[in-house]
Amino acid sequence: MGTRLNLLLGIILVACALSLINAQYQARSLFIELERTQTQSKQYELQWTQLKLDQSTFGKHSRIEAVAEKELNMTPLTSDRTQYLTAEVVK
Repeated sequence: MGTRLNLLLGIILVACALSLINAQYQARSLFIELERTQTQSKQYELQWTQLKLDQSTFGKHSRIEAVAEKELNMTPLTSDRTQYLTAEVVK
């Protein structure tokens, strides 16, 4: 009876030890995944900040005007180049 009890307790002890090892392995895996996700989140935040900076830079009136003049060969509007249309009323 004593050896059976010792054998049963030994099997339970081994099962508990294996369960503990498995739990620690899963905890480490989840921790590594958490760190990887946090790193990726920081990279996304950095990219978002850079995109907002680019948007504010590219959206400035002076830059838009410079690109229009350079790439589209546009010139500023002057009064001598302005054409006015009048509507004639037919009676």
